[in-house]
Amino acid sequence: MKKVFLFLLLLLFTVVTAFAQIAPNKYYIQFTDKKNSPYSIEHPEEFLTARALARRARFHIPIKENDLPVNPQYVDSVAETGVKILNTSRWLNGVTVYTTDTALIDSIRHFSFVESTLKFAPVRNQKNKKRNKFEIEKQLPATSYRVGIKSSDTLEKLYGSAWTQINQINGTFLHEKGFRGEGMVIAVLDAGYSSVPTQPLFDSLRNDQRILGTKDFVNPGGDVYPPHYHGRMVLSCMAADDPGIMVGTAPKASYWLLRSEDAYTENVIEEYNWVSAAEFADSVGADIINSSLGYIDFDDTTFSHPYSDMNGHTCISTIGAEIAASKGILVVNSAGNSGQNTSFPWMGAPADGDSVLTAGAVTATGIRASFSSIGPTYDGRIKPTLMAMGESDAVADAVDSVVRASGTSFSSPVLAGMCACLWEAHPDATNMQIIEALKKTASLADSPNNLMGWGIPDFAQADAYLTQLLGIPVLKTTGKNFKVWPNPFTDGFSLETPPDLTGDVTVMLFSLEGEKVFSRTFRSGQSQLLVSDPVLARLPHGVYLLKLTGTGTVSYGKVIKR
Repeated sequence: MKKVFLFLLLLLFTVVTAFAQIAPNKYYIQFTDKKNSPYSIEHPEEFLTARALARRARFHIPIKENDLPVNPQYVDSVAETGVKILNTSRWLNGVTVYTTDTALIDSIRHFSFVESTLKFAPVRNQKNKKRNKFEIEKQLPATSYRVGIKSSDTLEKLYGSAWTQINQINGTFLHEKGFRGEGMVIAVLDAGYSSVPTQPLFDSLRNDQRILGTKDFVNPGGDVYPPHYHGRMVLSCMAADDPGIMVGTAPKASYWLLRSEDAYTENVIEEYNWVSAAEFADSVGADIINSSLGYIDFDDTTFSHPYSDMNGHTCISTIGAEIAASKGILVVNSAGNSGQNTSFPWMGAPADGDSVLTAGAVTATGIRASFSSIGPTYDGRIKPTLMAMGESDAVADAVDSVVRASGTSFSSPVLAGMCACLWEAHPDATNMQIIEALKKTASLADSPNNLMGWGIPDFAQADAYLTQLLGIPVLKTTGKNFKVWPNPFTDGFSLETPPDLTGDVTVMLFSLEGEKVFSRTFRSGQSQLLVSDPVLARLPHGVYLLKLTGTGTVSYGKVIKR
């Protein structure tokens, strides 16, 4: 009996300890000001990286008071009471803390620099309960498969199982021009990134050291990889780079993997985590945030958001998203999977943000997925912003395969990754100009609605729009420069091929709208080519992109038709 009693006592202790970890007492402490801070807007290099400062300088974004970190003296005073500091928020000017002693919170409440305190409801273990934000993904069967033989003789085979989701938005156009996200930084806010360190689809991401870092805002100091699979699936839509198997929309971009979400609970503290993670993304100079997350209902319904909160300025995560956008970051957020919920079919926070690119989901044939959340926002703005494939998308599984899953969780990174490529091509464009270019050239540009927003984007057309707005984009090349004469031309031109262009040479011309208007292949061994054809004589006057391809190299130039 004594052994049984000890076993039960040990079991009870284990349960209580586990519950204490699952259901801690967490609070948000709101500070009154940032007075007497050691930081100042005159010395932003003390709290923002050079890359973050470069973004502000490029887009003429001033350093403001909300850029200043929370006063460290305030944080120290709170910590000295015995509570555990979880995360700070310079944009909100507060901290989240953990304690089981309510007397400590009562003491903190009397500090002169504390405006208010908020107790988050104890979270409950929901590990066996489907969360709304991941519901669609879990409902679909996940049948693993790999393409038998790698091949790159056609684009479709090159992209493997991700072909449809990229081709639908004409993303291959930018990839073929050499824009694959290189030099762009994407911060992913999610619930965990299991198997990313071992999944072969991420080999190049790891080998090139383009995972710039990780940070856990749910369990500060924790490991972002084990907690959940969702972030891995989301990341693969952008970062996968295994030709013939799966290629994502931004296979050459760099990534920060941030965990702001506890997948097995729904607690309002996750919105505060979201803001802290977005602030971190800003401070390290991220260009884009992808957030396949949304907030409507919470385990404690007293915190749940009514539709009236979806007005772009009430929900904490939306406030954070809007501030992030004001710092020059392009925020892409999934619309949500509530489209079939008759009582609440609308998008959740922070997708209601005015400056947020809200991603809805369509099928492979371009029809709105029935689960995709709709608009308008409570204040009457059209949502979602744009649509991308979000039903039966190709995503990475836990081992070495590709599976099919559905949800706006995946239409969001499909768009975010291609936005990185578009921005790489037009680095002088602002985050809002990127969104505007995509809206102006999308399938429903002339008649947007609250089911599909401005429709399915065409990244070639958006590239052309930005070219007309800002001038000729950056040209990416793996080969050396070449000479073209005469330029401008009337009915033809000559060119001197670069010395590293070997094999048969294909000469192509593209309009600024991305349409291929001329193509001819010349046999290898010719250092000078005479390119003459009646097609060239009939071309309209204007600027054209000239592309030369050979064995393993591609070079670009510009020509003008007189």
